[in-house]
Parts: sequence; C-alpha cells; structure tokens
Amino acid sequence: MYIGQIVCSTSGHDKGCLMVVVGEQNKGLLVCDGKHRRIEKPKCKNIKHLKFLDFKLDAEQYKTNKAIRKAIFEIFKGYKEEA
Repeated sequence: MYIGQIVCSTSGHDKGCLMVVVGEQNKGLLVCDGKHRRIEKPKCKNIKHLKFLDFKLDAEQYKTNKAIRKAIFEIFKGYKEEA
C-alpha cells in the first residue's frame, strides 16, 4: 500500500528529509533516501512520524540508491521541506 510513496520525516535527526518507502515492518515503515540512509539498510520509522506526499515512484525508480536520489531530485529539484 505504501511501497514507493515519497514521505517527509517529521521527527528525529532526519526531520525534513525526503525519503521513499521501500518496505513495511510490524511497527512501522522502512524508508531510505539513497544517500544518508541507503537501501541496503533502511530505517524503520513510525507511521505517525512521517508526512505522506502526493508522489509515488515506480518499482524501477527505487531499485538502487542512485535511482532513488535521482527520482527525488527530479521531482523536488533539491527541495528540502521545513517541517
């Protein structure tokens, strides 16, 4: 349901960072940004600490770290949201 969705972190040290949901766990969602949080080791974030944006990536756009960085940059042109 959430896989491929672009989200913005609303709390923690990564507050304001744009990430993509790459998986689900029993207590939250696995997110990564392709740079600081790589797809090999995604971060588990509580759903209530994420702001869901109206953008969703195709499966090819979140297969690699480079593809994730490129997709986020193309959509937001380097925009970092202040939450």
